[in-house]
Formats: sequence, C-alpha cells, structure tokens
Amino acid sequence: MNPLRPAILAAAGSDRVKRTLITSRVSAALVRRFVPGETRSELVAGVRELLASGRAVSVDFLGEYTTDRAQADAAVAEYLALINDLAALDTAAVPAGAAPLEVSVKLSALGQWLGPDGPAIATENLRVLCTKAAESGVWVTVDAEDHTTTAATLAAVRRVRSDFSWLGTVIQAYLYRSVDDCRDLADAGARVRLCKGAYREPATVAHQRRADVDSAYLRCLRVLMQGSARPLVASHDPALIAAATDLAARTGRGPGEWEYQMLYGIRTGEQERLAGRGEFVRVYVPYGNQWYGYLMRRLAERPANLGFFLRALATPART
Repeated sequence: MNPLRPAILAAAGSDRVKRTLITSRVSAALVRRFVPGETRSELVAGVRELLASGRAVSVDFLGEYTTDRAQADAAVAEYLALINDLAALDTAAVPAGAAPLEVSVKLSALGQWLGPDGPAIATENLRVLCTKAAESGVWVTVDAEDHTTTAATLAAVRRVRSDFSWLGTVIQAYLYRSVDDCRDLADAGARVRLCKGAYREPATVAHQRRADVDSAYLRCLRVLMQGSARPLVASHDPALIAAATDLAARTGRGPGEWEYQMLYGIRTGEQERLAGRGEFVRVYVPYGNQWYGYLMRRLAERPANLGFFLRALATPART
C-alpha cells in the first residue's frame, strides 16, 4: 500500500490543500487525467470514445455526504438526465453479456444523511433511478463509502434488488466484514464490484497492510467466483487481474459472466488490451465539480501519481 496514503487521505479533508489545487494553473490537466469533465456534455464525449473502443462504462456524478434535501433532489434530477443521455449513445462495439451502460451512485448523495429519515429517502430515490434505468436499458451500481455507511447501504440494496435484480453493489475488500458480505451477496446472485477500498479506515474495522488487503481481496474474489454472483473485478493490480482471470477459467466463467473494471485514466493501455481480446471491460467514469475528494483517493492509491500532483501544487496560480 502507498506509504503516503494516510497523509494524502488526510489532505482530502484539508480546505487549504483544496484551495491550492483548485487555483493552480495546471490543476485542470491533473483533474482531466481522472475526470473527463464537470458537465454532462463534456462527459459524453469521453464516454463515446470508450464505447467505440469496445469498453463498457459506469458513470458517476460526483458528490457525497449531502445534508440538504434540495441537493439530494438535484442529484436525482442529474442522474435522471444522465440516464437519458447515456441511453442515446451507440454501444454496438461493446461485447454482449451485460448492459454496456451503467451509472454508479452513492446513497449519501441521494439523502442517506438527511437525519432519521435519510436512509428511507435515499432508498426511495435509488428506486426512482432504477425505474428510469430499467426503462432505458441502463444498469445501476451503488458505490461503497466509508465503513459507517456499509450496513445501511447493503440493506437499501437488498430492498431495491427485490424489484431490480441487476442492481449492483460495491464491496471493499479491506473491511474485515467483507468476506461474509460477499457470501451473502453470492448466495443472492448479486452483481458485486469488488475493490480494495479507498477510504481512510481505522485498524478496528479494516486491514492496514498491503499484503493483508491483497489476501482479503483474493478471499472475497474466490467466494464470488465460486458462488452465484456476477463478479466485477475492480482492480489495476496485475497480480489480482491475473488471479481473477485464472479463477474465472477454473470456475467456467465466460466474458459475459464476470467483468474487469478499471478507473478512467488509469492503465488505459491494459484496458484496451483486455477489450481487444474480447474481454468485458467496464471503465468507471466520474464527472462533476465535486471532484476533489475523488481525486485525492486516486492519488492515495497510486504512488506514480504523486509527482504530477506535487508539480501542480508547486505551480503558482495564474494572475
């Protein structure tokens, strides 16, 4: 694991660092590496290129921890418009086996934190999005957030999956509870995006050492591959990608029964290589003006991104 990860994740909550990055004249180049745009029109151009290359997409309108009902309603409206825009795109180049178009959503963006009624509000908003998505041939996956939301998020997904069996959810392998969660989801035949984990979690709930996180990931992956789940292997780690490929072969899974998932702007050549050989590859594509927290988590995951980040911080704002 990146040894600077704790410091970078701490910086994600720093207003000073955020202001410095936002006002840097090269910050736009840094952000565009991971976020194709702040608006839907900017997003669609990038998504169209991905689809033409044979890669599926999962689009995330960035935003989380909403504590205002109007903001939650605005997020729902944006997602409904996004689903409309995605449904109009040409997906002929993407292999069959799963919906090529998907949106990813955080329940905290839909109102989960709106007081005692927040979980019910977020669940109902999720149902609204799934209804629209079903009409449009688009799928939905519920993103993971920090560990304090895990139980409520999985409960909401269980309720809505009763009407929309294709609804996916994300499991973060570094949480101690995740192997058991994977067993439950595999028994239910759910779509499960398995990632290592991107939040700063205490040792009381999550593995801290890279080797332990990797071992936990493989345990979760075996549970999903050997069960009835549709595993969505969200990793850029060559060792884990190789392990997933081997497990899929040994459990008799074809490209339509599981998929590779990677982030926009990371290991693009590997994405293209896998898609070129006929594998089902989905790219997670974020957009919106709430990109700061997302960007900091990406930097925490990969030491190779730090040089670009530090150069951005060192460059004075344009006057």
